[in-house]
Amino acid sequence: MTLSMVAGSALAAGETGTSALDDPAKMQPFYTDSSMKTMVSKDAFVKAWKAMSPEDQTAMMTACEDEAKNANAANSHPEFCSSVKENGGSK
Repeated sequence: MTLSMVAGSALAAGETGTSALDDPAKMQPFYTDSSMKTMVSKDAFVKAWKAMSPEDQTAMMTACEDEAKNANAANSHPEFCSSVKENGGSK
């Protein structure tokens, strides 16, 4: 019983999101649709990236690096993180 409660708490925490990649306000500029399934063009991505604060950029890069180390289906943003590395990783 206790184990299931702990697991449930962990799952609930994961759903609320603790990384910059789970913040819709930060992620929306990089997608063409509200469901955030279709990425914007490379030029639009770079423009959105440059509009972010250096702190937000660092948080995004760190979150992508963390996901690469601990990738699983629940926390994976491979297309976005690939674009961060390719287009946004350097200013």
